[in-house]
Amino acid sequence: MAENTDVVVIGGGYAGVMAANRLTLRGDVNVTLVNPRPSFVHRIRLHQLVGGTGEAVVEYREVLAGRVRLVVDSVERIDAPGRTLALASGGTLAYDYLVYAVGSASADPGVPGAAEFAHPLASLEEARRLRPVLDATPETAPVTVVGAGPTGIETAAELAEAGRAVTLVCGGLLGPYLHPKGRRSVAARLARLGVVVLDGAGAKATEVTPDAVRLADGRELPSRVTVWTVGFGVPDLAARSGLRTDALGRLLTDETLTSVDDERIVAAGDAAVPSGLALRMSCQAAMPMGARAADTVLSRLAGERPADLKQPFGAQCVSLGRDEGIFQFANRSDVAVGFHIDGGLGAKVKEAICSSVLKHLADEGSKPGAYRLHRIPGDTRRRRVLQAGAGQGGTSAPVEQSA
Repeated sequence: MAENTDVVVIGGGYAGVMAANRLTLRGDVNVTLVNPRPSFVHRIRLHQLVGGTGEAVVEYREVLAGRVRLVVDSVERIDAPGRTLALASGGTLAYDYLVYAVGSASADPGVPGAAEFAHPLASLEEARRLRPVLDATPETAPVTVVGAGPTGIETAAELAEAGRAVTLVCGGLLGPYLHPKGRRSVAARLARLGVVVLDGAGAKATEVTPDAVRLADGRELPSRVTVWTVGFGVPDLAARSGLRTDALGRLLTDETLTSVDDERIVAAGDAAVPSGLALRMSCQAAMPMGARAADTVLSRLAGERPADLKQPFGAQCVSLGRDEGIFQFANRSDVAVGFHIDGGLGAKVKEAICSSVLKHLADEGSKPGAYRLHRIPGDTRRRRVLQAGAGQGGTSAPVEQSA
């Protein structure tokens, strides 16, 4: 009788859970998920955790298939030739196939004082550390949010709606992804909430002190609490394991999400870079990539050629407090177009999407193979054009996570 195949998934976020659940399609596959936390982090709600309007933790039993074995630990090193993982606890795990879905984290701010005096907001632990700091700070004290991508905008709006005096330091454009029409709508909502928006080249943070933020144009902003939401980095696990990565540390793969170094390793989510062309860091990309990575493994087990990545995009949604939001439509190349939904309806759409993310994961856990969004064609023509001019080490700057 044939032996079962052991597949280990590193990372229990949107991509990792989707991949693990889908891999249970085959009864002869043993799936193990390795994650440093015992619970799932609904990362796109971290701004609500900080603002005191919601939680960002879900029990794995609600989203993870019962057949998946959860190992609460961290991977220190991947031994690709030996097909084993060295764990932080001192143990090892063997695998036949590996799904690399380690996600992203806060990046080195690279600004004097930011690491010491600003509060990052890329992980559950960071959000939990920031929450009591805000609780201990008078509501009238100035709060500065640095970074005007989705995380920065959502955090600024959430805190302002709670009565905080918030300044949003953009370092350039407010909401760089947004179409100008959508940007005007977001700016108007932030103004109604009392958020002071500082944009343009001069509004770049150059130094953070315990009680101020200094800008490139010489301004100094009083700031009792500074929240840092600029950029994301990825764990260096692949690089320190001898696997090829791009300059930011994301694992290099082909269009089937297979590592360029090892056919037994596939990647998904923020820490993957197919053909040197990274996708937008978001659950909108992570879940389809997780499903595609699982399908690549399942295809190989079936003796079939894995399908290429067909990544669908269509929008970006941003909360603007609990009462308003924006759903910014985009084309299949993930470029914003001149149509959006805002106001109260925008908030309802955003909330529906946040809830649907968990539903997609749970549905795949109870009925593997149910998820099909990764089969909707993305702009594959554009990816082929870009690939023609991209070398294996092609890079793109990390952006802020969004739904």
